[in-house]
Amino acid sequence: MTRAGPGRSVWRWRPWPTSLAGRTALTLLIGFALVQAIGLGIHTYNQRILNNIEAQREVATRSALIYRRIAQAAPEDQRAVLRAEQKTAWPRRLLLTPEPPFRNSFALPLPARQILRASIIAFPMAKDIRPHGMTLRGAINPPRVMISFHMRDGLWLTVISPFRPTPPWRTPGFATAFIIMFMLGAAMIIWAVLRLTAPVRTLAAAAEQLGRDIGNAPSLPESGPSEIATAAIAFNTMAARIRRFVEDRTFLLTAIGHDLRTPITRLKLRVEFLDDEAMRDKFMADLDELEAMVASTLAFGRDIAASEAMVPVDIATLLRTALDEAADVAAEGAACVSFSGPDHLTLRVRPLSLKRALANLIANAINYGGAARVRLHQPQRDMVRIDIEDDGPGIPAAELERVFEPFRRIETSRNRRTGGTGLGLAIARNAVRAHGGDITLANRPGGAGLIASVFLPV
Repeated sequence: MTRAGPGRSVWRWRPWPTSLAGRTALTLLIGFALVQAIGLGIHTYNQRILNNIEAQREVATRSALIYRRIAQAAPEDQRAVLRAEQKTAWPRRLLLTPEPPFRNSFALPLPARQILRASIIAFPMAKDIRPHGMTLRGAINPPRVMISFHMRDGLWLTVISPFRPTPPWRTPGFATAFIIMFMLGAAMIIWAVLRLTAPVRTLAAAAEQLGRDIGNAPSLPESGPSEIATAAIAFNTMAARIRRFVEDRTFLLTAIGHDLRTPITRLKLRVEFLDDEAMRDKFMADLDELEAMVASTLAFGRDIAASEAMVPVDIATLLRTALDEAADVAAEGAACVSFSGPDHLTLRVRPLSLKRALANLIANAINYGGAARVRLHQPQRDMVRIDIEDDGPGIPAAELERVFEPFRRIETSRNRRTGGTGLGLAIARNAVRAHGGDITLANRPGGAGLIASVFLPV
């Protein structure tokens, strides 16, 4: 599977897994399968040799039995016995000729001749009827073994037997052992890989939790193999340093905000005594903007270290509430906002933090785009998507990601009507990312506004 963005998963089949456990398990399984295949091939080769030897011994024994019955008969009865044996020996063929039939035949390999000869010699037979000689030959199309016995009257009895050794794969239990071995080996490989890569998954989950909630992320257990314990110690040390850094920055921002509020308040009191009304209004506007900047900066610093609990919240109701509040302060009122989507959709979120993020996005849509149309989508691939559209001029493509930087604003938007400090989008993205989601911006087709998409995990 490949991902095309938050909440947008594009499924593609890939032969090579993306996870460490999957790649390790697949590599070991392929290697184990190759070893098993080589072992099965060697076993098949050996089994084929054994089956050939067994078939050769059977041919020799049956041929010797036929020869003994015919050799024991009187010379004048041998042909009658031959005809009787032919009926019961089918599909074997029996020939009684002055010479061995060499036509369309070949000399058998030495190992085959040795097995056939040894089996015939070992067959119980009276000394006076033993053959004076033997020829051992083979034929093809179909495969046959031709054993010719030199009888005492000078004739040659030839037994032509079809040679069809049992294929190795038809042997009972041929592949059963290998299948059982492979299944057991595969189970052990998968179990071992999952067991060995479990600390890596734990580390990844801890890093994800640390990114979502720095203040409450649990520490990793510093136990297990030495490499895992060392990595856990390093991770816990890093997490502690990040927490101290965030706490120090939050404390610094709080101190600066506290110290700035007092002189701002004094300046406002002094401005009230100015006689020039126009100058007094300008001073008051600048001081209000400065106070808003201080409040936004403090909110941005506090949001990163937020400790609000996750509780079930109806997102549809939360969005409608945020839209109603935005419509109350908007010049156009309720005419500039709208909501579409399911009536109820419950997620576990930090309600105050998420409401602040959504309110910032809605306020931006109204202030800079003249409208805020909110669309709540049903969950897809474990993600809920919220689209906030406006009718403004949009944002240059090069600025779509940079506007999330703290204090980053597009110059054309700096005016008294819209106000702002450039922290609204940064605060909103921090809050949504603390939930495990994200925010993306995109211009509407044709340049008729902007779409802010919020993705939240189910």
